[in-house]
Formats: sequence, C-alpha cells, structure tokens
Amino acid sequence: MRRCVIVGGADIGQYDRIRAYLREDDFYICCDSGLKHREGLGIVPDLIVGDFDSHENPCLDIDTIVLPCEKDDTDTVFAAKEALKRGFQDFLLVGIIGGRLDHTLGNISLLLMLDGQGKKAVALDDYSEMEIVSGRPVPIEDRYQYFSLLNISGLARNITIRNAKYPLTNAEITCEYQYGISNEVLPGRTAEVSVEEGRLLLIRGMS
Repeated sequence: MRRCVIVGGADIGQYDRIRAYLREDDFYICCDSGLKHREGLGIVPDLIVGDFDSHENPCLDIDTIVLPCEKDDTDTVFAAKEALKRGFQDFLLVGIIGGRLDHTLGNISLLLMLDGQGKKAVALDDYSEMEIVSGRPVPIEDRYQYFSLLNISGLARNITIRNAKYPLTNAEITCEYQYGISNEVLPGRTAEVSVEEGRLLLIRGMS
C-alpha cells in the first residue's frame, strides 16, 4: 500500500532534505497552510483538509474536506484520522515541527497515536527524524550525527541501547529525568534501541 505523507504548515527551511525522503507513489495530504509547501516539495496533493484559517482555500480540482474552525481535532490530527479510515499503514509527517510549541507537541503526540494503532510513522524536520520505540527494537545507522531517547508517555522501563557511545541495559528513563540525550552510534556499527515497558520518542539527528 502507498505511504501517506501528511504536510503541515510549520516552516520548512531545507526542502531538498525533505524531498530526499519522498517517493513517487506517496499519497499526499496537505493540511491548511501546508499548501504553501507544494512548490518547495514538488508535490501535488491527493487530499486537502483544513478550516482555512491560515491559508486560503485554493478551490482546486482536488478532493478537499473543509473543516469548521471550532473543533476538537487540529487539521493535522483530522488528516491522520482520515488517513487511518482510508487504510494507510505507513506515515511520513512533514511541516509539523516548529513555530507554535503547542502545535509541535500536539503533532508529536500523533506519533504515539499512530504507534498505538500499530502503524509505522516517522516525523521529519530540517534537522532530524523522529519515531516511537515500543514493541520492537529499532536500528540506528552510524550516518546519523546523534540520537536521543525521550520518555513522553510516562512509562519507559527495561531500556536497552547497544553499539552506542553510551550503552544501557534494562534501564529506566523518567519524564522528570531525561538523560537519554545526545548519544552516538559507534563508528562502523548499527546501534539498536529497545524498551520492554512503555514507549520512547527516538530522535535521530542529521548532520
């Protein structure tokens, strides 16, 4: 099945970096002001959703869902739920990090929601890629400048990190003490992180 790429309205400064992750057969959902990234990303939306409070509705000959301004879900959350209804299993989220902190944190929580549904999801910004570590080990290649593990779900126990500068075995990271910042993969190796209880946000930093 095609991957779903959800494009939010946060600023993107390095379009070439983001374009390198895109595939020819991706399904694109632009969320309101995410429409401003069409030219920079070189994409044509398959679906547009939004209340159009931050971008004019372009009224294109493209499937468009117009949302009310007063609602529980942000445009980005609605887009993710709509994609789930359409059966997508694999997600890439871009233009969702930066600007307003409340929107950024809310959008990062989308990774938790999608992981809870058993879906694969990665979020990108200009400098890093993010995903949830939960029921399966996740590899990290040595091409990344750094990686960090953050507890954003309240429970993260029996954490193991292998082939890294700072390894861990059956450790715990709490929300109050986030010591899993700025680790490094050993040169020529592939690191692996896993957590037996709870979930972690993995951030891979790109040089």
